[in-house]
Amino acid sequence: MKIIAAAEHRVPANDSQAIALPNDADPLALDLAGVERIDLSFPKFTDGRAFSQARLLRQRQGFKGEIRATGDVLIDQLVHMARCGFDVAVLSEGADLADAERQFTRFKGFYQGDVSQPLPHFRRAASE
Repeated sequence: MKIIAAAEHRVPANDSQAIALPNDADPLALDLAGVERIDLSFPKFTDGRAFSQARLLRQRQGFKGEIRATGDVLIDQLVHMARCGFDVAVLSEGADLADAERQFTRFKGFYQGDVSQPLPHFRRAASE
């Protein structure tokens, strides 16, 4: 997952290749023809609807473009964001980029399946 500072993020401006999807919109109703980037918003850290939107875009819509997390993005959410299908996270103001990168070294594996590895651990272990 690519992590960028808030100052580096540019909001899509009337660009059909990049759209900002409100967190109350249905991602399954989108026409994704020509769309290369979708910005999903976390208006506050307690609102996790963008996690579900990202997973629906990846697994049900088959979206292969960039999904970017914007808004109140906290460092401790980054690993879960990556597992739900986000490619890029725009950190909240004042967040330390080095601390954010370290989150990905904390966990060696997961029991549950996710967007990048759909099989749960027990299914992967049985087939090895």
